[in-house]
Amino acid sequence: MGVCLDMTSSPQRDACAARERAWSRAPLDGMARAAHHSFHDVMNRKLDDVMLGTIELFCSAAELGSFTAAAQRAGVTPAAVSRSISRLEERLGVRLFVRTTRRIRLTDAGATYAQSCRRALSQIADAERDVSGRQSTPTGLVRVSVPTTYGHHRLLPRLPAFRARHPGVRVDVHVSNRNVTFAHDDYDVAIRVRAQRDSSLVVRKLEDAELVLVASPAYLARAGTPRCADDLHAHECIQFELPSSGRHIPWPLRIDGTDVEVETRGSYACSDDVLGGVTLALAGAGIFQTYRFVVEQPLAEGRLVEVLPALRGPSRPFNLLHPHGRRLPTRVRAFIDFLLEDRRDS
Repeated sequence: MGVCLDMTSSPQRDACAARERAWSRAPLDGMARAAHHSFHDVMNRKLDDVMLGTIELFCSAAELGSFTAAAQRAGVTPAAVSRSISRLEERLGVRLFVRTTRRIRLTDAGATYAQSCRRALSQIADAERDVSGRQSTPTGLVRVSVPTTYGHHRLLPRLPAFRARHPGVRVDVHVSNRNVTFAHDDYDVAIRVRAQRDSSLVVRKLEDAELVLVASPAYLARAGTPRCADDLHAHECIQFELPSSGRHIPWPLRIDGTDVEVETRGSYACSDDVLGGVTLALAGAGIFQTYRFVVEQPLAEGRLVEVLPALRGPSRPFNLLHPHGRRLPTRVRAFIDFLLEDRRDS
């Protein structure tokens, strides 16, 4: 849309040069702010090829980190890209890029604007594919946010199978335990534990993940094996802290058929990443509670031993989230369907 491709004949070169001049001269109308409004607001504005081309050039430069690379992708000169973005900055009244002699980088305002523009352009492209009937085969990018535990041990191992089924879809996975908000973060779907009730989100359960207590054989040989929940008070119990509050999470156990939360103590604590506690347990630091699917392999190999198996039972749900009411592109629907078809409801 509005981007000149490689051209060889003289008339084509003249047309491309004319397009470059138009980009550098044209006043930037409402499209400069369109990404900050709803998609319907965007479509009600006056858009032409020049405006869309300017936004595409900006998004390319933001993605590639280079005016030259963006120009090569679009088939124009770096000077045309620079002029277009300068006009855009003038219209918005903010700097979108910090420029040095060697590189460019987005300002905070530029990063926010780029995220919104990418979403708007993606919606336009999706709409075109829908009306032209070309969206029967999923294509494009799916952005996913997933916590470290589920990312490393569930989602990432399955992505090659998804790509084999849908080779036209690319997947950008953000593996982090930071909570995301769809209103401000550029994700199509997210996977989270114990999702809060939120009418703006569609929540689909992926599985109930069983919790287990584990320790290394070396630790148990040194400290002994606990026989009941009360024995845990005499052991090194590796703590996990909630990053938001610094509070140690109590251990849910099932005692005499009742789910209870047991407060434990220990000299080691991890924050933000549960996998840190697993590493400590493998090193013989103490007993740790985690998801069974995270420690299946070290348990099978004998590097970890399950502790107090009679008290197992509690689980935590992992859920797939996406915004309620937002139109889902075919590629996102295909990704969601793929994950849901292999749900582990226990």
